[in-house]
Amino acid sequence: MPVWLGIDCGGTFLKAGLYDEAGRIVGLARRGLPVLSERPGWAERDMDALWQATCRVIADVLATSGIAPTEVAGLGISAQGKGLFLLDRERRPLGRAMLSSDQRALDRVRAWQRDGLPEKLYPRTLQTLWTGHPVSLLRWLKDEQLEIYGRIGSVMMAHDYLRFRLTGARGAEITNISESNLYDMRTGRYDGALADLCGIGEAMAALPPVVGSAEVVGGVTRQAAADTGLAAGTPVVGGLFDVVATSLAAGVEDESRINAVLGTWSVATGVAAEVAPSLDIPFVYGRHAEPGLYIVHDASPTSAANLEWLAAQFADRDYAGMDRAVAALPPAASDVLFLPFLYGSNAGLGMKACFYGLQALHGRAHLLQAVYEGVVFSFLQHLDRLRRRFPAAEALRVTGGPARSAVWMQMLADATGLPLELPAVEETGCLGAAMAAAVGTGAFADFRTAMAAFAPALTRVEPVPARFAAYARKRAAYRELIAALAGYEERLAALRANPSPGIAT
Repeated sequence: MPVWLGIDCGGTFLKAGLYDEAGRIVGLARRGLPVLSERPGWAERDMDALWQATCRVIADVLATSGIAPTEVAGLGISAQGKGLFLLDRERRPLGRAMLSSDQRALDRVRAWQRDGLPEKLYPRTLQTLWTGHPVSLLRWLKDEQLEIYGRIGSVMMAHDYLRFRLTGARGAEITNISESNLYDMRTGRYDGALADLCGIGEAMAALPPVVGSAEVVGGVTRQAAADTGLAAGTPVVGGLFDVVATSLAAGVEDESRINAVLGTWSVATGVAAEVAPSLDIPFVYGRHAEPGLYIVHDASPTSAANLEWLAAQFADRDYAGMDRAVAALPPAASDVLFLPFLYGSNAGLGMKACFYGLQALHGRAHLLQAVYEGVVFSFLQHLDRLRRRFPAAEALRVTGGPARSAVWMQMLADATGLPLELPAVEETGCLGAAMAAAVGTGAFADFRTAMAAFAPALTRVEPVPARFAAYARKRAAYRELIAALAGYEERLAALRANPSPGIAT
């Protein structure tokens, strides 16, 4: 029986899953992925170390599943979108990769915003402009590290790089590169005029050809086969931006459902057949894996990674114990607030994370509750916007680490007032990537057919209406705290630049 391999390269973990033609998991392996942050705001990854980890996780899943390499009919990769993975002209890794949560280009993006550049780009790209975009990071390199910028031979993102290491073939996968601000959504092609607007016209020569999500880009090379344990020649497809992979695995195929993805990023996602021209919100659109569809999303890096950070401070990974501690407190009754902005913000460029409202009576459980609530309140900003685009949505399909927490999911249902549907999928990114491989190797005619075959069981969580008002009040306090801190970073920067007499810099 053939199986398909899906690899998911996330913000903190690398996973590999093997699936049969009914979408049943045959094997799963995970490895941690360190994020290197040696300067404030930087988020990097060693590219050679990432490849070595990929080799090991593939070898792990083959070994633990007992699947012979020749039984793997195809391979797909899902990965975090955006960021920048560069090769030099000899096709070797050029420095470290910069992840989508990297904020080194903050000053450049602020300058672009003042100059009105996002408004010039959006009609053609259907993208906002922020620090983790390839164009922002490329411009930062041109401004700050011109020697490295001049050596760029290939501009890639995470799954493009891993696919290159497996096959030796360069390509920029459609669901990700369509959201790069270098791709004109109207024409379906790269547009050098967009790069010129960003001051990086030279980078156009380094863009690989655009490839489809289910397109077989190449086969596993002999060297990659020796490194991973796969059979040489195993077909490798273009792959997927992880929010697309997750929506496929969750079975989101029309406007009746919004996918809530809670991981390193907080993402609200919908699937649409057309761009809505009349709305005043600049929604982010990307090409869906299924031709003729768009993925629409609103997102920020403000999700469960904040809890991972707090757990590390406690040296405590007992997540069931955390749930019990939060469940023991009255819902939304504490005055403690948490802004989940450790890795970025959806409340203004440069805003940082913080706890507020702490007093001596508060303890660990209150901190945990505030983090759970802060992640929910941050997600609600994205959900509120996306419901403008998808007013017929009847439920949330929730995926990601917090979906394993019954306490957190009940909180999300109560705060949104919407029922939740939790797909019984252990790793949605891996499943979506394997689905792309199955479509690309001919097991299914298209993604809709594959979704029907792979459709997961759903667990439903109903909201408790009596709790909605309490969460609305606390969310109002959360938003007041954000409003009170608006402009603080700019004022602090001005103070550092021009301190009052007697205040040390």
